Parts: sequence; structure tokens; C-alpha cells
Amino acid sequence: MSAVTADNLTKAYRIYRSPAERLKEIVLRRSFHTDFVALDSVSFLMEPGDTLGIIGENGAGKSTLLKILAGTIRPTSGVLYTSGRTAALLELGAGFNPELTGHENIYLNAYLMGLTREDIDRRKADIVSFAELGDFISRPVKTYSSRMYVRLAFSIATSVDPDILIIDEALSVGDEYFQKKCIDRMMDFRARGKTILFCSHSMYHVQELCTRAIWLDRGRVRKEGETGKVILEYQGYERGKTAALKESIADMMSGPGADVGKQVRIVEAKVLNRDGIEAASLKTLDPVTIAFRIRTNGKNANGHIGFAFIRND
Repeated sequence: MSAVTADNLTKAYRIYRSPAERLKEIVLRRSFHTDFVALDSVSFLMEPGDTLGIIGENGAGKSTLLKILAGTIRPTSGVLYTSGRTAALLELGAGFNPELTGHENIYLNAYLMGLTREDIDRRKADIVSFAELGDFISRPVKTYSSRMYVRLAFSIATSVDPDILIIDEALSVGDEYFQKKCIDRMMDFRARGKTILFCSHSMYHVQELCTRAIWLDRGRVRKEGETGKVILEYQGYERGKTAALKESIADMMSGPGADVGKQVRIVEAKVLNRDGIEAASLKTLDPVTIAFRIRTNGKNANGHIGFAFIRND
């Protein structure tokens, strides 16, 4: 029997421009939303002992897929079958009560994963030892750093002896020493025939740990297969995007108006919201105005203003 069977998993979110439109849709029985498809017809099989890497750019649907597999959200359509106990390490701090101590959160998390108090009592010493939090294990987790969160969460998730382990980017905030401990433990899981789904932007870790990989692109499976081949194609795609961007910038700098900087200077730039007020942040789909104030060195100065949106990753 397969450990994981994903059949045409799709997840669509309804996007409303305002809370009022959500209410209008209920009252007037008309559609006031747009659909955002985060995951689109994703299918794959995993046998016991398989280790599957999930790669792709931010926004590709990786976390959405893992949340569906972990059972924290439901797919809009499609079917998912899993066999055995599942443990997941998803968003940082998910499943923790910040007011409770590390000790208390061990019981809370492990209980949610299906363990009895007697089971938790037997495994608690191993969890505390692996996390290496010292005296912080007796303090509220709201006092923890992000690395401490990861240490405790990973220790709990892997100490409940799951049949299926799901890891979503959690190791990226850990220190090098703890990352190695985590990889070693996951290697041990793989050797024991456990099923692992591992999402990461670290191609080294994906290559090291996973026997197969899936490349997600805008919610769809772009490539699935042997890890090295999938990574090679994904990295080629990324290099192509980088080269195209550099070429575009070079063309802009050497093309018509390249000497405009000598004639025209941007003095000020502002991002304005729908009311014309300068905004520090904006919501998705909000209208935006970008206003420039320029200074010229001559009456006949002319040029083009260009700008780019750059993600912080």
C-alpha cells in the first residue's frame, strides 16, 4: 500500500477586495471575488521509505501542498490518501502556545499528533535532549528565538516516531550545527523505511536527502523525477531568468536616453494609496500610484523613468 497518494490536488482561494464584498456576496448571492489557484491538479505517489523533495520559487505552491498533506488545510478538489501517523514541521511556531513552557508544549504538540500521555512521558527525555535548549525548556516559548522554536518543533515532530514526516523550510533558520543534527536524523528515518517530504530552497540539502523531487511552478508540477535531474533543470531555469534580467538592464543602460542621468535627476519618489496618501505598506490588489519629482538641467531635457519590483528573497 502506498504511503502517500495525491490525485489531482487543487487549492483555490477566494480573494475579496474588501470585507464588505464578502458580505455582499452572501446577501446578494452574486460573485464578488476572484479565484487565486495556489495549487493546480498535482498528482504523485510515494511508497514507504521514499524521500521526496519539493522545490520551486516562492509562491509556487510548495507550502500549500505540504499543508494539505499535513491535514491543516483541505484541498478544493482532488483526493489525498496517507497511511500511518503523520508529523509535520510547517510554519515557524505553528502548534505552539506561546504562554506555555517548552515542557508543556511538548505535551500539547505530541498529544495533537496522536500520542497518549504515557507515550509522551516515555519520549520526553529524548525530545529535551535533542533540542538542547538548556534552562529555556522551562520557560514560556514566547521568550524563544526562531532557532529555539525550530529546535523544539523538530525534536517533537521526529520523536513521536511518525510514518510520514513533512518538513517545510524549517531548517533554513537553524544554525549549521543543528542543521547537521536534523539531516542526520532524517537520514536515519530514511534508512528505517520512513516516508519524508522535504521542502527547501537549499538544493544541497534536497540533493543530499531526497531520492526524488518535484519542481512546482505557479501551482503546477513542472517536472518530477530523479532528484539530480530535476534540480539541474530548475537551476538552468533560474540562471536563464537571471541572465535575461541582466541583459534587460544592460540594454536599458546602453540604449536611447542612456545619458539622461546627466540632464534629469530624480529628487523624490513616493508610493501612494488609493486616497493619494503616502503608504508604508499595501495589500494585494490595492490600487497604487508611484509619484516622482524630478529636476532637469535644461529646458529641452527629456527621458524615461523606469522602476522594478524586487522581492526580498
